[in-house]
Amino acid sequence: MNTESNKLISLKAAVARFVPDGAHISIGGFTINRNPMAAVYEIIRQQKRHLHLYAHSNGQGVDELIGAGCVDGIEIAYAGNGRFASTCIRFRQAVESGRLKVEDYSNYQMTLRFMAGAMGVPFLPTRSSLGSDLVTRWGFSKSRRQADPLIPDQKLVILDNPFGNWADTERVVLVPAINPDVTIIHVQAADRQGTARITGLPFADVEQAKAARHLIITCETLIEDDLLRGAPERNQIPFFCVDAVVHLPMGAWPTACYRHYDYDPARLHQYRKAALDDARYQEYLQAQILGVPDHATMIAGVDPEQLEKIRADRRTGYAKGLDRR
Repeated sequence: MNTESNKLISLKAAVARFVPDGAHISIGGFTINRNPMAAVYEIIRQQKRHLHLYAHSNGQGVDELIGAGCVDGIEIAYAGNGRFASTCIRFRQAVESGRLKVEDYSNYQMTLRFMAGAMGVPFLPTRSSLGSDLVTRWGFSKSRRQADPLIPDQKLVILDNPFGNWADTERVVLVPAINPDVTIIHVQAADRQGTARITGLPFADVEQAKAARHLIITCETLIEDDLLRGAPERNQIPFFCVDAVVHLPMGAWPTACYRHYDYDPARLHQYRKAALDDARYQEYLQAQILGVPDHATMIAGVDPEQLEKIRADRRTGYAKGLDRR
């Protein structure tokens, strides 16, 4: 439990401290919504290697970490960027080339795995995936499982219902808990001690946050007093789960952050074009990430008119009139 009253640090320091080479990390968000992109870019800048990545159904963050060569293995339900890439481009290339090992679960199973980690139990049961290839196709070899104590000995276990015909279920699937070394999530608001508030859909972020040994929160708005505690029922992440707080306006860009900004179609199209070609992708990495010193400089380089286009409407929480083509 981390009860320090001020956990505010820089993004560079948070990544250097909590994301060593070979770490098992989890990132929040869903497809092109509320990915912790500023943290992803900093991990790439610091050239972290041999990471083992967990995500529920992520898109841009997963693809950029894999494309930059930071990740050796991943456990995930879905990796895609919606209309920009039904399957993440560099993710797919890495899997097809054999560079990346992947073990896939259903969306519900990944949520249960994070929930089990948050609850402190070794597994949770479900009927999800019975009758599908998720049961029979395993991505990690026995030797890889034995070499890494954080990877379970088995992908899952099918068990006869110990209560007989109760609930009209003959068999259940046991899915193993996930306890990452560190989880990184981006939220709309947090205070210096780490109390955090997610506005809109939380996806699996709360379970991911509570399952982790360490937790980095990046936030749009830093609340300087006790305002968050004035409505505790609206807060999802308690301060004692949090190790680091980083104030990062536009920290999810180019993905969306509900009620702050929408996803950026121009940037996502630019990324897609680069990701489809190896040479263009290396140019993109050098010019757009490795050659940019920090997040503030990256955002300062975005066309102000484009930032205005993706600004969230105060009533709906999404950008009005945004050309999403």
